[in-house]
Amino acid sequence: MSNPVIERVQTGVRIEKRLLKVLKGLAEYFDISLGDLLEGIVLHAFEGKAPPFRPEHLKAIEELKRVYGLDLDSSASHRMVERNPQDDD
Repeated sequence: MSNPVIERVQTGVRIEKRLLKVLKGLAEYFDISLGDLLEGIVLHAFEGKAPPFRPEHLKAIEELKRVYGLDLDSSASHRMVERNPQDDD
């Protein structure tokens, strides 16, 4: 099977701060770009497949979540409320 030829675009995406830190750490763990990691996760999700994380990958993810204080799970995905910076004043 030949490698698909694609076109990538730069985009601005807003994402929860701690989640981004964990994703960047995971990309570093795999020695790939953040974009490549996200593409892989999304392509697996679009086919109804879980990303191919082995037990040692899941252990690394848990450690990154602990380091960055990420206490969210999938049940939070449609319930998150963005903090208003004006509330800090």
